[in-house]
Amino acid sequence: MQAISARVAPQRWYRGIQGQLARLAVSGVLPIRWAYPKPQKEYAGKTGKLHLEIVSHCWQYAHLQAYQLSSLAQYAPKDISVTMTVYYSEEDDKSSELLEFFAQQKVENVQWQWRAMPKEQLFRRGIGRNHAALNSNADWVWFTDCDVVFHEGALDKLAAELQGCREPLVYPHEERVTSLLAEDDPLLQKAAKPQVVSLDGTEFITKTLTKATGPMQITHGDVAREMGYCAAMSVYQTPAESWQKCYEDRAFRWLLKSQGKAITVPGVYRIRHIFKGRYTGSQTNTSVRSAIRQIQTWWRDRKDKA
Repeated sequence: MQAISARVAPQRWYRGIQGQLARLAVSGVLPIRWAYPKPQKEYAGKTGKLHLEIVSHCWQYAHLQAYQLSSLAQYAPKDISVTMTVYYSEEDDKSSELLEFFAQQKVENVQWQWRAMPKEQLFRRGIGRNHAALNSNADWVWFTDCDVVFHEGALDKLAAELQGCREPLVYPHEERVTSLLAEDDPLLQKAAKPQVVSLDGTEFITKTLTKATGPMQITHGDVAREMGYCAAMSVYQTPAESWQKCYEDRAFRWLLKSQGKAITVPGVYRIRHIFKGRYTGSQTNTSVRSAIRQIQTWWRDRKDKA
């Protein structure tokens, strides 16, 4: 397991100013796009048996990461080679144990790659994603989250969709998601210990995606190596004391000048839950944030089909 060293973070107030300026630039309020690098106008299409790197982060989400890694073990791709990269902290014992377990699983066309980093770096997801982007030798890089599961045939269908593709960014046009699950839900409890676990997907609803959201950003490998992941925005490469909201997802699309192109990739699932393992602070604060999350999810799901 490879470790990544920490950097010293600047003062909190300075980080706050950096973040506000970056969000204002991305929203168009500050017309300073010229200050940031531009991607190439066209990239070479790759054909044949492609190499995909899937990049995920895990902090106190071992019971979700288990489903993601299990899906690769159970439904090994045939038409694409996969490097599964997970960024984690050794302070998270359950995630460390899970990764040790899966390191022993031999899966055809899948290579496991675990990258340990200080939790302060893990809390800023853009740091790990940028590290992966700049160091990947894959044809395509899928920046995802550990609650995303690749069901039977999903990655082989993706391989077919990516043949000769020149787009800088693509994404599945739909995903299948659970309702918000409580910590005592049987699905989450089943993955409480390191093991290969199955997901039948019968109690999921289908959601249509309209852009390459944070866990669904499938990036051309040449773009990743050229641009990194928000490498030009220092605020998204600065360690933090607690988990940070992923504003860099939108910034990444802005830098690429693309919301992504929708492609057909059936079998992409996402497990949603009420309590986010990254929540920190008092029990009251956590309860309030979880309640807000339930309301937001209900509002977004109200028109989706079963």
